[in-house]
Amino acid sequence: MINSKSTLAMALLASLTLSACQSTSTKVERIDANEERALTDNWNGKDSQLVAEAMIDDMLSFPWVSQHYRNNDNRPAIIVQNVRNKSHQHISVETFINDLKRAVLRTGKADFVADADTRGDIRQERKDQEINASLATQNEMGQEHGADYALSGSINSFVDQLEGKRVTFYQVDLRLIDMTTNREVWNGQKKIQKYQERANVAL
Repeated sequence: MINSKSTLAMALLASLTLSACQSTSTKVERIDANEERALTDNWNGKDSQLVAEAMIDDMLSFPWVSQHYRNNDNRPAIIVQNVRNKSHQHISVETFINDLKRAVLRTGKADFVADADTRGDIRQERKDQEINASLATQNEMGQEHGADYALSGSINSFVDQLEGKRVTFYQVDLRLIDMTTNREVWNGQKKIQKYQERANVAL
C-alpha cells in the first residue's frame, strides 16, 4: 500500500517535472534586422555595421582621396587583401568585409575590385562567352580595372573579468596601401567596449 508520504512525494515530483517542462518552452519572434538585442557581450552584426561605417567615414576623410582625383580621372579602386580575426571569439570576417564594401560604395567616392576567387569565376565566364555568346554581347578579356589601393587589417580583443562582472574590449585596425608606391595613405583604428554583469540567482 502506498502511504501518504509516498503519495506526497510523487505529487511533488510530478509538479516539479511539469514546471521544468514549462520553463524550458521556446518562444521565437521576428524582429527588425536593424534592431539590436544584445544577449551577450560578444561581437555581433550591429558592431560590424557600426565599426565599418565609422572607419570608412574616417578613411574617406584623409587627403589620399583628393590627391587621387587630382592625378586621375576615375574613382579610386580598392581591393581587400586580408582582414584577420585575432580575437578570442569566432567573428565572421566576411560579414565585416561586406559591411566595409557597402559603406564605401554607398558614398560613391571609391570602387572595389573583386578578390582573387571572384576574378577567377568572372574570367571563366568571359571564356565561356567567347565560345557561346554573340559577338555584340561578349565582354573582352584584358579589360579589367586594376586595384589602386589595398585594404587590410585585423580584429583583436581581450577580456577583463571579476566575480561575475566582465568587460570585453574590441579593437579593429585597418590600413590602406597605395599599390603603386607602397605608401600607407591611411591607418584607422576603432575601439569598442562591452560590459556584462551576471545577476546572482538564489536557489
